[in-house]
Amino acid sequence: MKNNSKILKKLDKKVIDYDRKDYKDETLLDLYKKMLLPRMIEEKMILLLRQNRISKWFSGIGQEAISVGTSILMNKDEHILPMHRNLGVFTNRGIPLRKLFSQWQGKENGFTKGRDRSFHFGTKDYNLVGMISHLGPQLGVADGIALASKLKKQKNVTMVFTGDGGTSEGDFHEAINVAAVWDLPVIFVIENNGYGLSTPSSEQFKFNSFTVKGPAYGIDAYSVDGNNILEVYSKIDEITRDIRKNPKPVILEAMTFRMRGHEESSGTKYIPKKLMQYWERRDPVQNYELFLKEINIIDDTIISEIRNEYSQYIDSEIDIVYSEEEIEPSLNNELSDVFAPYLFQKQEESKITKELRLVDAISDGLDEAMKKFPQLILMGQDIADYGGVFKVTEGLLEKYGRDRVRNTPLCESAIIGTALGLSIKGMKAVSEMQFADFVSSGFTQVVNNLAKIHYRWGQNADVVLRMPTGADVGAGPFHSQSNEGWFLKVPGLKIFYPSNPKDAKGLLLSAIEDPNPVLFFEHKALYRKISSTVPEGYYNLEPGKAMLVNEGNDATVITYGYGVHWAKEIIDENNYNVDLIDLRTLVPLDKDSIEKSIKKTGKVIILHEDTITLGIGAEIAAWISQDLFTYLDAPVIRTGSLDTPVPFARNLEKQFLPKDRFKLDLKKLLDW
Repeated sequence: MKNNSKILKKLDKKVIDYDRKDYKDETLLDLYKKMLLPRMIEEKMILLLRQNRISKWFSGIGQEAISVGTSILMNKDEHILPMHRNLGVFTNRGIPLRKLFSQWQGKENGFTKGRDRSFHFGTKDYNLVGMISHLGPQLGVADGIALASKLKKQKNVTMVFTGDGGTSEGDFHEAINVAAVWDLPVIFVIENNGYGLSTPSSEQFKFNSFTVKGPAYGIDAYSVDGNNILEVYSKIDEITRDIRKNPKPVILEAMTFRMRGHEESSGTKYIPKKLMQYWERRDPVQNYELFLKEINIIDDTIISEIRNEYSQYIDSEIDIVYSEEEIEPSLNNELSDVFAPYLFQKQEESKITKELRLVDAISDGLDEAMKKFPQLILMGQDIADYGGVFKVTEGLLEKYGRDRVRNTPLCESAIIGTALGLSIKGMKAVSEMQFADFVSSGFTQVVNNLAKIHYRWGQNADVVLRMPTGADVGAGPFHSQSNEGWFLKVPGLKIFYPSNPKDAKGLLLSAIEDPNPVLFFEHKALYRKISSTVPEGYYNLEPGKAMLVNEGNDATVITYGYGVHWAKEIIDENNYNVDLIDLRTLVPLDKDSIEKSIKKTGKVIILHEDTITLGIGAEIAAWISQDLFTYLDAPVIRTGSLDTPVPFARNLEKQFLPKDRFKLDLKKLLDW
């Protein structure tokens, strides 16, 4: 395949019918220029790829009319969430080419400082939100941005792209369903280009057009010729004018074709020759060029002038980037960018206290946060009128209204994505996972979107996920898991796990203050089982500061959550002279308190409700063995739950949990 000179065959007759309507000559010419620029950039990138001067390229050649025709009518303060084949979105936003080229070269001046490649980036300066390779999660993020716009009464539209292959992801259904239920002003642009990598549409879905999806969700859906720039432009003009006044989601299917491989090295051998030839004749740039010639807006001289100007611009920007130094690795830079900066400022506790159960303390904390942060949104299944399955949010709907206390459909991925979208628009979100177990349905959003977004392009994720967790409630394998261990190894996530009402309220408020994603674990068995005095009003607790619950000299017990109560009971029953450390937060981890205690006692046991294999005890034990070995007088002992799913029958559950084993292990340690 060759273009005017390189990529596609030169056309001598247009095959696309254009309706210029009443568009001015200047508008028609501008659309041509805006399509030609990304085309010429791509021609250059493919040449550089063949010269081994760039490492990878995902081509959008043949799809320029979609990127340009949709994004050109988006206001600069409106967010767009593009994908691989949407170079025209980036050029339409006026991003200097040197910034794009630096990004693709992995240079310091790129948007991700060399930490991600191609179009996997976002930029707050241009209101673009970068995709991740999982394709679907950005759809839910678009919902959150649109929700923020709607709540702020900004009359903005959010546009998000996906491919026909990406619509097979569950995220597609979740995001559109949420947008429909909440009447969110989102345009879901589906680039139907015939293939998901090499899998044809006939093996992806069993319908002819995505317009059938609209009625199923109760929303409008349209299909346009994605290679006809004027048809795309006209339909987007109509849609954006409408939904800025009447917020609602819309599906826009753009029929097109991918003229290159999924990425350049994969090729196109699987595409029938006649099909490729058909779409070559429908090239959006060349057909539109012929149309403009027919109506005497351009001629060969004008085309040559435009191409020469662009060629010089592209070459000069590339030269600038190739003159840039390679990134000099810095441990400090890499580690410090995992989390957004957060300077904890202590809010002193009131001397006035009240007796609260754990469940009430968390509810009280949410109430205080809602008062302090007017842009904080609570979301979750059944949290509004019903007050949540554990009644933590009971009464908050009446205080703060349905805009801020929001029932959600059963769609963990979309709601976590929505929370991130709210953060991108400067808001805060607390999303309740009805049970911590259910977070698995939103796992990609947590570990790949929330956790990595600041490291990748400096965007904070001001999101708290409330995680009702734990066993000893007779609820079986899917409502009882201690799954904090799933997330401990994921850089970019903070994990809080209070053991008592006072800590729960103070740490929850700290989590909500923090601009980073926090998984906030709340033990269900403790909700109504324990109570303590809790300061009234707003106060916070510094994360990464453990509490010494019991003081002694014979051994150090390290635990958190329910483990604190098991350990305290056994220590008191046996009058053991040991330090009992309540970690309170697992990330950040208070290593200083652990080290201080071990240097005093010389013996240590780590207790957690999580299963024994690869629980946090394994990591703490490894660190102690490596860095504090000379202070130990006995082996480091770990006690955790059995390496089985959580059983339902109470006698089986009792055996599963580590309390009885901990009693034996602690005595063994003390007797060593």
